[in-house]
This record gives sequence, C-alpha cells and structure tokens, in this order.
Amino acid sequence: MEYCLFTEPQQGFSYDDQLAFAQSAERHGLDGFFRSDHYLRMGEGDPRPGPTDAWTTLAGLARETSRIRLGTLVSSVTYRVPSILAIQVAQVDAMSGGRAELGLGTGWFEREHAAYGIPFPAKRFDLLEEQLQVVTGLWQTPDAESFSFEGVHYRLDEAPALPKPAQPQVPVIVGGGGPKRTPALAARYATEFNIGFVAEDVVAEKFAVVRAACEAIDRDPASLKLSVALPTIVGRDDAEISRRAEAVGQSREQFDNGANLIGTPAQIAEKVERLRALGAERVYFQLMDLRDIEHADLVGAEVLPLLPR
Repeated sequence: MEYCLFTEPQQGFSYDDQLAFAQSAERHGLDGFFRSDHYLRMGEGDPRPGPTDAWTTLAGLARETSRIRLGTLVSSVTYRVPSILAIQVAQVDAMSGGRAELGLGTGWFEREHAAYGIPFPAKRFDLLEEQLQVVTGLWQTPDAESFSFEGVHYRLDEAPALPKPAQPQVPVIVGGGGPKRTPALAARYATEFNIGFVAEDVVAEKFAVVRAACEAIDRDPASLKLSVALPTIVGRDDAEISRRAEAVGQSREQFDNGANLIGTPAQIAEKVERLRALGAERVYFQLMDLRDIEHADLVGAEVLPLLPR
C-alpha cells in the first residue's frame, strides 16, 4: 500500500504552502505529494494569492524534495498540447531523479476555461485518447528515432521525441467514474486507475469494471495499480475534527457523507483497511486547508503508522 497527500492549491494557496505539505509528506514517510491542475478557485472565498501552475510547481518541488513521488491528479487535456506536456513531465522527471507521475483527464471545470480563454470543446474523450497516444508514444520512441502522429486533433511530423524521462516508464494515471471509455483508456494506456470522492460500494464497482476492461484486451489486471482519492479530515478528538471541518466551510455532519475520510487516526485506519480489502493499492488523502500544516503532520505522524503496508 502507498499513501500520498493530495491538495487543491487553486483554492487560495501559494507555492510555499505546497512546499510545506510536500516536505511534511517526505519527513513523515508518506509516498507522494500530488496536486490538482486548476487555475480558478471553486466556490466562494478569497482566491488570493492566485493560481499556481501545476507543472511549474512540481518542477520546484522536484528540487526541494528528495524521495516522494510528485504528480498531478489530474491535468486537463484542454490546457496543454500533448507534445509540450510530454516535455514538461520528462523535465520534471529528470529534475526529481525519476519521481514524476502524470495524471491526465478530460477536464470538467467550464467556468475556469471561460475565465482564462481556454477552449472547452463539448466532447473531450477523443482529445484524451490522442494525448495519451502522443505522450506515451514520445516517451517510448527509441533513442535517436523520431515520432510522427496523425490524429483528428493533433499531428506530429518527425518530432525528435526528446527529452526522455529519467524513468523507463513514467507512471500514467487515468481515473473517473465513466462506465466505458474511461476504464478502456486506463486499461490501454495507464499504469494506475483512480476513482475519487465516492462511497465504498462505488469503489468496488469501478475497480471491477476496470479489471474487466484489462481482461478484454488481454492485459493482466494485476499490472494496473488501483487507487482511491478522498477528502480527509483527521483529529485527535471531536473538537479538533469539527474545527477542521469548519475551516473548509462545512460542518462535521456535512463532511461525513459516507465517502469522505473523517475521524481519529484509528478511525481513518479502519476505513483505509476496508479500501485495501476492495483492492486499493494507493490512497490519496485530500487535505483542503494548506495553511494547516499540523493536519499534514498529523496524517504522517499518527495515521501513517496505523496503516497497512
């Protein structure tokens, strides 16, 4: 089992806030630090200091950490052309000594696109499939050979397929609740399938669907890592739990919706054990308040030792 911190910096947090969380994860022995890839705050509240670019942030963290995995959950295909994305991720991978991971998805936040003038086509799964083909194709092209691609949305003419990542295979994460295309794309291109923000019965269902998608193309389902991402609030007692819920604009009762992780370290460990029994091999603890570094430290110092490995 692997355990990572997952953050939403567009909600009003700086690079330094993210650095503190990443260093907490590394200090306490968690496996990774992942962030969303968004440019606009969701919901009411002060957006300052303003957005941070995901891959620029991860490049900085690559030089200021030494062990943890670093990646997006997930980057949107609408933000970057795939050839440039492949270069960015390969560079972060080299800067980190082979610790980068790419989460890639269709994108969903239409208001964000309107705010920044980013095109938001109604149908984006074809974009996702072509981007997965291009990014993995560039990385897998043998050294000194070029890569060409002719798709509906992208065309590459003898691209040098450089730079190469430090890792032989950069992990690629595909996730979501789609019933057909998402699991099919994960089975064909991904090293990890992620489902987030749903109850345990839905986790079990989505894991079964993606395993079947692997079998349909003669891929060993065991070769696809399964993961879960869940909003998380941990406290040593009821007062601390309620305080953290209120800090992110919810009551404890609102946050405790049957899917989220909320409770004492022991209660979190019980939920994680159930997720492991469903087949999860990695859990992302989504912490929403990046100014609460004590929350990150609590996950590392008091939750992590109770978790199955």
